[in-house]
Amino acid sequence: MQEITHNNMPEAISLVYTKLLAIERMLQSQPGEVPVERDSFLNIKQAAELLTLAVPTVYCLVSKGELPVHKRGKRLYFSSKELLDWIKAGRKKTTDEVRAEAEAFTSRTKR
Repeated sequence: MQEITHNNMPEAISLVYTKLLAIERMLQSQPGEVPVERDSFLNIKQAAELLTLAVPTVYCLVSKGELPVHKRGKRLYFSSKELLDWIKAGRKKTTDEVRAEAEAFTSRTKR
């Protein structure tokens, strides 16, 4: 890497800008994947993007008490970990899983 001087500053900034655009394009080419840090807090817009819901829908879920939220003053904060756990908790079992549970239950309760 070459040393940045006053004379080559425009070239260096241009190179950084070009690389930044390339990174931005890579991130945008992965739809549905929102880069989220563990235990990071999101605002309403970021939470809606993570959940792939509209902002009014997120407000509605919060008002119904269905979505985990933290409130400070008038601001809502969402834990990315809690939102991902909320999504995972809504998983539907497959037919095979339900069948296996039923068989396990009936084998335990036989007299």
